[in-house]
Amino acid sequence: MLIPKRLWPLLVYDICSTTVEAIEAKINKYTRKWLGVPPGLSDVAMYCRKAKLKLPVKYILEEYKCGTASILITLEESDDPEVKIVQPSLKTGRKWKVTEAVDEAKECLKMKELIGLTQTDRRGLGSTTTKWW
Repeated sequence: MLIPKRLWPLLVYDICSTTVEAIEAKINKYTRKWLGVPPGLSDVAMYCRKAKLKLPVKYILEEYKCGTASILITLEESDDPEVKIVQPSLKTGRKWKVTEAVDEAKECLKMKELIGLTQTDRRGLGSTTTKWW
């Protein structure tokens, strides 16, 4: 419940990713202190989603990037013609550009569609359904 409350201002205002990283470092410091873990504990141990012992802690920078990309896609694919005419400009700093990240993700999806279905396990072809671009 705390993360969405902290994430909302980051998505509404133009804040660069380095500022979000600084906020993440402060939150990390106090979370580690609250949990009582040693300061040398890796971030992988705290934020891993595939480990047996999963903590209900999310990486705020990752949530910020996903939210910003979602806002960009929502504005680009809006049904309102006025919104489509105005190209959205989301400023995220020099380290990470939201437009480049979204374009790269779209290209990956298009490439997956071009490659088509490939067999990756012992099940036969057609045993799984795939949603195409």
